[in-house]
Amino acid sequence: MGPVEQLHMTVFSQSFSPCGRFLAAGNNYGEIAVFSLSSALSPDATDLSQKPILTFAAHEGPVFSLFSTDSHLLSAGNGEISAWSWAELIKRNTKAAWTRRPNYKSSLEIPEINAMTVNPTENSLVIGGGDNNIHIMDLESGVFKSVLQGHTDYIHCLSVREREGEILSGGEDGAVRIWDCRTGQSVHCIEVYKYEVRYWDGWVPAPTLHMYRSYNVASFINAKVILFH
Repeated sequence: MGPVEQLHMTVFSQSFSPCGRFLAAGNNYGEIAVFSLSSALSPDATDLSQKPILTFAAHEGPVFSLFSTDSHLLSAGNGEISAWSWAELIKRNTKAAWTRRPNYKSSLEIPEINAMTVNPTENSLVIGGGDNNIHIMDLESGVFKSVLQGHTDYIHCLSVREREGEILSGGEDGAVRIWDCRTGQSVHCIEVYKYEVRYWDGWVPAPTLHMYRSYNVASFINAKVILFH
């Protein structure tokens, strides 16, 4: 990659390996770079050791989302998800273990996939993106088994409340929706902008949604961080 491409590079996603020794980062050119943290963060680190140990083309478009399971790195771009074995990546083998595409309404539809997470209880992959829907894939069979519909604009972020059997999603429509994993129905819709809330000012580079004990933490592009129970 030349200096011009590097100047205009945007990193959209990152994920640690299961062992914690490697970091994967996805950029706007469809590439994934894998860094050795022990080499990059060593007191004796050099410019060379801080560079990726592996860079490869993963998608034709930007890599919007990365997520690590116990054995694989999952990457998502425009309309598709690919899986890469961490064991093989460390050996510098960049052949995808599998690639899947959700069942979109049209074969011409190529929405970006902005968020991924895993529901361990059901061994399923939960994805959300530009078609405003949440797609759920069985990780064992690779089959997309359900679609959760309710957002009116694209989905930015996802989180799973494993103990409660719920999926949380945050969208461009300004809503945080809570879904029942068993029924696939939206059981709550929190339109945060309608309520008077206390917030901390600060720059939030992208919308996110996290669980902290029994609280949900949502951050939005308008620089608000909101805590709700």
